[in-house]
Amino acid sequence: MSTSVLVIGTGGSGLRASIELAERGVDVLAVGKRPKNDAHTSLAAGGINAALGTMDEEDSWQQHAADTIKESYLLANPHTVEIVTKGARRGIEDLERYGMPFAREDDGRISMRFFGAHKYRRTAFAGDYTGLEIQRTLVNRAAQLDIPILDSVYITRILVKDNVVFGAYGFDLNDGSRVLIHADAVILAAGGHNRIWRRTSSRRDENTGDSFRLAVLAGGRIRDPELVQFHPSGIIEPENAAGTLISEAARGEGGHLYNSLGERFMERYDPERMELSTRDRVALAAYTEIKEGRGTEKGAVLLDISHLPRETIMTKLPRVYQTMLELQMLDVTTTPMEIAPTAHYSMGGVWVRPEDHSTDVDGLYAIGEASSGLHGANRLGGNSLIELLVFGRIVGEAAAQYSSGLLSQERSPEAIEEARAEIAELLAADGEENVRALQRAIRNTMTEHAGVVRDEAGLLAGLAELDAIEARFAGLGIHPDVAGFQDLAHAFDLKAAAIAARATLQAALERRETRGAHNRSDYPDLDPSLQVNLVWSRDPATGVATVKREEIPPVPDEIAALMRDEVSVAGKLLE
Repeated sequence: MSTSVLVIGTGGSGLRASIELAERGVDVLAVGKRPKNDAHTSLAAGGINAALGTMDEEDSWQQHAADTIKESYLLANPHTVEIVTKGARRGIEDLERYGMPFAREDDGRISMRFFGAHKYRRTAFAGDYTGLEIQRTLVNRAAQLDIPILDSVYITRILVKDNVVFGAYGFDLNDGSRVLIHADAVILAAGGHNRIWRRTSSRRDENTGDSFRLAVLAGGRIRDPELVQFHPSGIIEPENAAGTLISEAARGEGGHLYNSLGERFMERYDPERMELSTRDRVALAAYTEIKEGRGTEKGAVLLDISHLPRETIMTKLPRVYQTMLELQMLDVTTTPMEIAPTAHYSMGGVWVRPEDHSTDVDGLYAIGEASSGLHGANRLGGNSLIELLVFGRIVGEAAAQYSSGLLSQERSPEAIEEARAEIAELLAADGEENVRALQRAIRNTMTEHAGVVRDEAGLLAGLAELDAIEARFAGLGIHPDVAGFQDLAHAFDLKAAAIAARATLQAALERRETRGAHNRSDYPDLDPSLQVNLVWSRDPATGVATVKREEIPPVPDEIAALMRDEVSVAGKLLE
């Protein structure tokens, strides 16, 4: 196949970029490994941020930027933050233009709710299923524009010659047929890497680090992979749904957290804000209670909303009620939920330039959770969804201009053959090692040694375990069957997870401090000299990985001036 711009990933960022390209009359093809209607974006519950001032007139993009940088523990790139917060209004207007059903006030204004660490109400929403409505809206707009979307293609390599992209290679998940796509530019929108932990809000086979692997093999770098946000409230059973999120709206509406002794343990960690403390603090508190033996028999803490009026639960927390009823036959109006911290969001990702999210490789871009620069060491809730809209549009425009400026495209038969041979070699693999078992081994290693709290001994042990796991890759057995080539896809997921795990462990080892979501028990204090981004790369010739420090540009004065006040989260929904 051939197209001007190839988009890998059909979640919110991939679809928004595709829409921008199509509206500009540029030939675009979007491919994904899971159905577009079921992309990870559809799971986002809380809302999408923009300083519209519909509820609090004094809000501004500058204040939104100040809140974002402050909450990032000064690791967010100020240029990236400015682009997102300035472009947020346009992002919301685009969604309105596509038919997004935002919640509205009686006079027609878009409703805004508070999220933790935001100074003003600036989070637009659609019930507690905002991400699902955004995904539906973008899918519908893509259909109106007749954008070709292939739902069952697994991309295994981005094709590069002399550091210039010329397409991608992969296979069809249903019949295994090879797919070769020639493209002037490639936009990587394949998500993050939080599925490499045992408990995660991502479902099976998504966010396995595909973006990391594809970018690294193409010649890209990874920024801040150690900065992973752990959500405080993931359910712990059934096993196949462990990590499924209970929206923080449950605490925002007045839910209480208890340990097995019946204590509201947040009194120990943040007596002022209690359950309305920031996400990183609540996750750390729950982790500590469980680790020190005050958790339940199943290794959890209790979240109780049964004291709230039934009407409040049914109108404001319908998804929480429905989820627990479906997965555990548990009625949250009468019974507490067992929850534990769960890997939720990759705040780092592929290294990109702030202005257009281009990478080190000419013609390769990264957006959404695959990219880095906005969130730093702690993400403001609602910022991830607006990031999709803002940079989806900007990168679509940049890729269109890049494609139209190419006079010719050089291709490499060697690169294509290498990609083809990689698939053939895996299909011929007939060893004893099971792909799923090795994936589970990586997830156990990351949970044990690079979870909510880390230390040097644990991280080194994790790297040693990862070496041993990777050594077993040579004995893989791949067995496609009548149901399709999922086993082959799992093998590539495994390869991606290994790269993502190594980058995370090595960067976490280098960040010898505690900052935001990154907790080092052996370095409990914040180190001003580590107010830098850590950039992980691997030498393509030797395979040796290095972690380098990258300076962060200074915060503009007009934004810095707004960062001085401590932002109260009293009575606000959480991140």
